[in-house]
Amino acid sequence: MSFSCGPPGPLGCTSIQEQRERWERKRSRTAKELVKTEQRYCQQLELVTTYFVEILKAKGTLRHDIRESIFSSIKAIHSVNQSLLVHLENGYFGRGFDQFCPHLHHYNTYVDNIYNASKVLGIQLKKNKAFRRFKKLQEARPEFNNHKLEDLLQLPVQRIDQYKHFLQDLAANTSPDIPEFQQISRAVTAVCVVSQRIQKNVQCHENHLQLCRVQKLLKGRKTKVLAAGRWYIREGWLNMVPPKGADAKPKMFFLFSDMLLQAKRCSPLHPNNGEKFAGQHAYPLQDCTVEKVFGHTRSKGGLLSLTFPRAKLLLMSSNQEDLNDWYQSLSSAVRKLQSQTVVQQRDELCRRPLRSAASNHDAPSSSNPSRKRSMLSTETGELAQEPSAEWESSSPKRMKQCDAPEQSADVSTSSCVIL
Repeated sequence: MSFSCGPPGPLGCTSIQEQRERWERKRSRTAKELVKTEQRYCQQLELVTTYFVEILKAKGTLRHDIRESIFSSIKAIHSVNQSLLVHLENGYFGRGFDQFCPHLHHYNTYVDNIYNASKVLGIQLKKNKAFRRFKKLQEARPEFNNHKLEDLLQLPVQRIDQYKHFLQDLAANTSPDIPEFQQISRAVTAVCVVSQRIQKNVQCHENHLQLCRVQKLLKGRKTKVLAAGRWYIREGWLNMVPPKGADAKPKMFFLFSDMLLQAKRCSPLHPNNGEKFAGQHAYPLQDCTVEKVFGHTRSKGGLLSLTFPRAKLLLMSSNQEDLNDWYQSLSSAVRKLQSQTVVQQRDELCRRPLRSAASNHDAPSSSNPSRKRSMLSTETGELAQEPSAEWESSSPKRMKQCDAPEQSADVSTSSCVIL
């Protein structure tokens, strides 16, 4: 980008000069704020490392593994940021972040452990009286300025988001013609990767909390909601239309990324389960077809038709907006699950010839093209014909744990596991 004066003459030169001055003013404000907040940040990190990490190590109040679970890589982060602060205070922003970014793996370790750290800290505060008293005494020091350890442990996670905004502002107000622009741009990219990692961890944690909440809402242990790769989507009441023309009955439905769980309210007179639900059916979404049926509710709400390999549901709602939301959520979940399954099957097919070629060297007579095609068709058919799991239903057949297919770590494409 060139800043030389063009043909327009003095007016053009004045305009470019004003633009330069505006950029410089914005850059100067951002730089001052960055240095100021970095100084405060390093001071707060030093409080944790000095008054908690080092003293706890010397006193032996907490075991080594517990200290590592709570404080993780905060000591390494403090060391790295002290070096960064020296560069920032001397005005070397590009060079400082260029040397800082290769050490962002310490932040990755920290942000991946932050929820476990909060959990372990809470457990120790409940069970370890000596640590509870020690924490209270340290937080009472004037240096802490009424800050709690829980708040200070969140600072590295929050600082990454602050770095992202500071660096983006610096890049926007730095001339691309100078070398520092490239250094700052690389730092923006590196910090944004860590920021996305934090957001992903937040989403996973919130999803885990939702799965735990639903699990607690269900009576007993037959209905297994917690599973690797499963995501909570939504829940709500829908009227289930019986196939023989009887009155529609309200049922509670929980929608996940791989299944639709139907439940009924437990008796309010039950001493322990009055506020809970009993799981009835778990319908895998792998081979589900979702259709919206019109004309049955006189423009008030509507009817959804869900078709599974061995079952069909008619779900009705008088709330048009709620029904539309259910339709969108179900359709999106089915599409995403089916697309992931196609990719997995394609990868299997790509790997299979390699294994076949290797086996042909050892046993040439064992290769049988027609047998391979038959085996492949059988396996594909088994994937596409998983029945829904049932609980507390009138059907005499119940799905046992040994009948449930194995679930992958990334996404579950079958009915949920029953304990």
